[in-house]
Amino acid sequence: MALRDVRVLLLSPPVQSPVGTTNKPNASLAYPNLAGAVRAHGVDVRIFDACVGDGDDPLQEMFDNPTMLPSGYMRTGVSDERVLEVAADYDIIGISSIFTDQETRVLHCARQIREAYPDKILISGGVNARSRLPRFFDAGFDVVCLSEAEFTIVEIIDAVRQSSRPDYSSIHGVAFVDSSGVTRINPARSKDVVWDLDKLPMPAWDLLPNKRYWKIARPHSGMFEPGVELRYAQLMTSLGCPFHCAYCHISGEQEGSIAGPIGKFRVKSDDRVLAELDFLKDLGVTDVFIEDDSLLGDKRRGLRLLRKIQGAGFTICDLNGINIIHLLKKWKADHEVLEALANAGFTQINLPFETGNLRVMRKYASNKLNIEMADIESLIVAMKEYNFRITGNYMIGYPDETMEEIETTLQLAREHMSYGMDAASFFVVVPLPGSALYDLSIAEGHFSPDFDPDNMNIYHANMSGTLVPADKLEEIRHRAWEEINRPWYVEKKRQTATK
Repeated sequence: MALRDVRVLLLSPPVQSPVGTTNKPNASLAYPNLAGAVRAHGVDVRIFDACVGDGDDPLQEMFDNPTMLPSGYMRTGVSDERVLEVAADYDIIGISSIFTDQETRVLHCARQIREAYPDKILISGGVNARSRLPRFFDAGFDVVCLSEAEFTIVEIIDAVRQSSRPDYSSIHGVAFVDSSGVTRINPARSKDVVWDLDKLPMPAWDLLPNKRYWKIARPHSGMFEPGVELRYAQLMTSLGCPFHCAYCHISGEQEGSIAGPIGKFRVKSDDRVLAELDFLKDLGVTDVFIEDDSLLGDKRRGLRLLRKIQGAGFTICDLNGINIIHLLKKWKADHEVLEALANAGFTQINLPFETGNLRVMRKYASNKLNIEMADIESLIVAMKEYNFRITGNYMIGYPDETMEEIETTLQLAREHMSYGMDAASFFVVVPLPGSALYDLSIAEGHFSPDFDPDNMNIYHANMSGTLVPADKLEEIRHRAWEEINRPWYVEKKRQTATK
């Protein structure tokens, strides 16, 4: 049977951000990863990031003049009419929803496309989409990918090429509404997980609006000089994590879940990583942001890889954070690792301390660091000797966390700043759908499934019945940002004011 030709659009919606924060593009690596798979299958594919647009879309005007939404959030991106104009030329449209606070814009795009073009196939994926299936199907999505989707999207495309009324029933790792209106869930299987990451198609970074990203120079994290072009790209050398902290998506991506065991730690070969870096260098990239959940999850492999990329000529930042235990040896700074990171080009590293309390660490954070035994002073002092810019990340507001335990975490951050750390970031614990903490919070009555997705971010305390009330947690977080790292806070305000 001859397959009909189809065209695929991967659409990243306009971005909404709270007033007073810096509006940034948030298109994830999902887009070049999926585009690479579609292109390798011989199907025409385009990435359109509606936050920055392309062609004649007025980039600076959009970012200088975001529009106020009825919700009170600021919207940055092209108009709804422009989104529909782009969507008109494609048969299949994929929109990712990884983070819950992306949901409103994702569903808005889906509804407007469905209304304008009833016959187009709408696909979504990401941990938020698979955790909120009824809402995504109500908005008009035809099928939701439940797991890593580089090969799943190819199966979906072939189903669409075979019929204008595609049958997804034989595809694993998807959810869809069948002809009788019943939601069908075909869980991902262990054998469907890509254990050898070198088998993944090369990400299609060249299809991203890179020059627009570089001109705006607003990556999702880090401190950079305002007004200076930042020729950056994101890269992952591994997937999964050896830990499964309750607040992380990986805690829900275990054997028996509908996503399959994709939370297990897997790595790309050294040669594959070097090939990806060569690809980025050919595009003109100078700054690489490592997005691994656990870059040094296999320490020997990590050291070997770091030594191989020495001299590659990139400035490298790990802004998702390197697990602190992997930077230590016998509880003190591991100079072998730090030297390898510095020689490889790393300049900024986030340190996920999570909490200053061993009880909380053991209950919610996989017991991944004994904060009482670790010599963090030696680590921070050594990292500054290697000229790393360091930000510590701290979380407050676990359901049973006491005020005394929160104060312990804040005091720990003060101590870390006194050792020479550059900044301390404070986050309110968010029970994101798809995490073990979400399930726990629902079961214990701290959270309702009928929540506002717009508030699912670090600025809002979403749980009720916590030992420290929600309004108090938000007040503490805000005060800590200003008090504990005043110089960083002033610089952040300055950058926000200039954008």
